[in-house]
Amino acid sequence: MTEPTDDTRAARTAPPGPPRRATIRLLKQLFTDRLALMGDNAEAYGDVVRIAIGPKAMYLVNHPDLAKHVLADNAANYHKGIGLQEARRALGDGLLTSDGETWRKQRRTIQPVFQPKRISRQAGIVASEVDGLVRRLAAHDGPVEILHEMTGLTLGVLGKTLLDAELGGYETLGHSFEAVQDQAMFEAVTLSMVPEWVPLKKQLHFRTAREDLRRIADELVDQRLANPVEGGEDVLSRLIASDSGDGSSRERMRDELITLLLAGHETTASTLGWAFHLIDEHPEVGERLHAEAAEVLGDRLPEHEDLRRLTFTVAVVEEVMRLYPPVWLLPRIAQADDEIGGYHVPAGSDVVVVPYTLHRHPEFWTDAERFDPGRFTAAERPPRYAYLPFGAGPRFCIGNSLGVMEAVFVLAMAARDLELRKVPGKVVEPEAMLSLRVRGGLPMTVHRRERTRRSEAA
Repeated sequence: MTEPTDDTRAARTAPPGPPRRATIRLLKQLFTDRLALMGDNAEAYGDVVRIAIGPKAMYLVNHPDLAKHVLADNAANYHKGIGLQEARRALGDGLLTSDGETWRKQRRTIQPVFQPKRISRQAGIVASEVDGLVRRLAAHDGPVEILHEMTGLTLGVLGKTLLDAELGGYETLGHSFEAVQDQAMFEAVTLSMVPEWVPLKKQLHFRTAREDLRRIADELVDQRLANPVEGGEDVLSRLIASDSGDGSSRERMRDELITLLLAGHETTASTLGWAFHLIDEHPEVGERLHAEAAEVLGDRLPEHEDLRRLTFTVAVVEEVMRLYPPVWLLPRIAQADDEIGGYHVPAGSDVVVVPYTLHRHPEFWTDAERFDPGRFTAAERPPRYAYLPFGAGPRFCIGNSLGVMEAVFVLAMAARDLELRKVPGKVVEPEAMLSLRVRGGLPMTVHRRERTRRSEAA
């Protein structure tokens, strides 16, 4: 029998990680503080960590080169993993949860909707929706729940730009998606050991939410079938055009729409919530945003070309997504044995790339916990895979251009006309669900700037 070489022995070695006696602590963090679970172990054990909790072992990957290996170089070996698998019960086999040929066909169907030229043509719609948001905020006298407002905005933008449809009548969408996220994460941390029929309050909410989302998706398809758009370039038109006429196609359209509604609004709304929090914490940033918007935009609405001129605003959005990436976890399941960073990863293992910890890696980010938009205006940037707010590789987020444009327009127009301040005493904490959101909402007071009052008087 051939004697194994040193390289072979190294490749069969498991990565370092917390001992078995830490299981209770790890379980507690899994339920209550998932960000600490990832961050503490990355800091303690390095760039590849094996975290064993009960019968499951999770491999944490926290280095740009290793993230590139999992997400791009060997992407075919890694299918969607923990959290997203559980979300499939509500999202079905939509673009977010599907794999293989099913995913490739879905991507080809809707990819044209997200082409840069088409997205640039949506700038007027986005600007108009944001203008309506700023006017509504300016009319508030008391505190406003900013996350609720951002969710309404992002759903409205999504409907008009991607679906050519009005979503304003579907007030339950935000609550339904919250129930989906809660259930998906509950199943992930309990290893799906609690049957769906158990009448827990969380599970009852989930079942109601799932039926609500399916109803809304079916209504959107029915409305478009009754009122087809000649040569329509939107997602609904393309899904209907690709319909093979059997029952599975209708189910696939439903899955795709539910996925798009969730992924298309939740990430941008979360990013904007964190942005307003950080700007409130750093008023000098708010003043720079105001000055840039006043200079670049004056009194007019932004256009797509302004993205090249609103350089500081873009940098603020990028830095917000570094500290609080809306997709904080990129979970995968290894289909075959692999080697990551010299360590053996068996087939079937949960492998997670964690942008939240990667974006704080001290080797690539100086004073990583500090909010500093100047990082993204400097000439030298960290390696490509040290910054993954939209993922990487074949499954790079399809809606990144629209999301960035929307966030930049919101921050520019809001900073030009308003100041938003957190309600005194509000403690802002992250909640790591499918997205990284502000726990318990973000109430803020709205203060109009002088420019707004002069415009109203005129």
